[in-house]
Amino acid sequence: MTDTDRPRFGIGLRILSGVLMAGMFVCVKAVSEDVPLGEIVFFRSAFALIPLIVFLWLRNEFPQGLATTRPMGHLLRASFGALALFASFAAIARLNVAEAILIAQLSPILMAIAAVALLGERLTALRVGGLAFGFAGVVMMVWPELGSGGTSGTRLIGLLLALLSAALSALALIMVRSLNRTESPGAIALYFVLASMLGALATLPLGWLLPTGETLLLLIGAGLFGGFAHIAMTLAFRYAEATRLAPFEYIALLWPILADLLIFRLSLSTSFLFALPLILLGAAIASLEKKDVKRASGWSPAK
Repeated sequence: MTDTDRPRFGIGLRILSGVLMAGMFVCVKAVSEDVPLGEIVFFRSAFALIPLIVFLWLRNEFPQGLATTRPMGHLLRASFGALALFASFAAIARLNVAEAILIAQLSPILMAIAAVALLGERLTALRVGGLAFGFAGVVMMVWPELGSGGTSGTRLIGLLLALLSAALSALALIMVRSLNRTESPGAIALYFVLASMLGALATLPLGWLLPTGETLLLLIGAGLFGGFAHIAMTLAFRYAEATRLAPFEYIALLWPILADLLIFRLSLSTSFLFALPLILLGAAIASLEKKDVKRASGWSPAK
């Protein structure tokens, strides 16, 4: 066993990444009623830079690894990722954390389908099956909102934003796959964070507040949790193959469920419980085609 072939260590890092990512979403959910969306995105991106730059410096990728011959590719990837981040956080403000993250599981399914149209890849039975189960799960979640006379407009908007975030994340993933052929994973991640910060700063004229006390700690925590989650994910793909890690990606959904139940005291809807196995099955089917995924793809596309 080599230093880079330590599957148990890699699996542990993948689980840790899920816990840290859940911590980020808990922080975002906790401040979403009081802090403007753009300000949340800015703090999440700005404080994620700290662990990210240190990590890249330790890997001798900063600043020399940031050079690029494909600036337009980075611009597209960063734009899709930043928009996905905005949509994701807006959805978190309107939904349970677990609901928003479950819909995010559609990203790899949508990416597999988008790869057919954008990259000329084959439309396989696995991709069609994954899309079918994933779509059925979303219908299961959304149908009660559409069929009920007392439909909550806020929840319906949240579900649509979560779907939009998943679609934008899928496009960002497509760009990551393309950029990985020539670009450093660190550069891909850093340019995304910088684009998110710039996009968030553009919302400053809409009105930000001066955070203090617990609110400030939660905003900083969102950034640090997100930054360290990306690092843990990247290292996980360094020490274990993607196919070994794939089953443990779904454990990450356990922490948001616990957060909803124990921290926010939110109950799980019946539609969520029915949608859960369908969407996870669709994502699992789509993941069966990940055998050729490069370890560098450990950088999450949007969050």
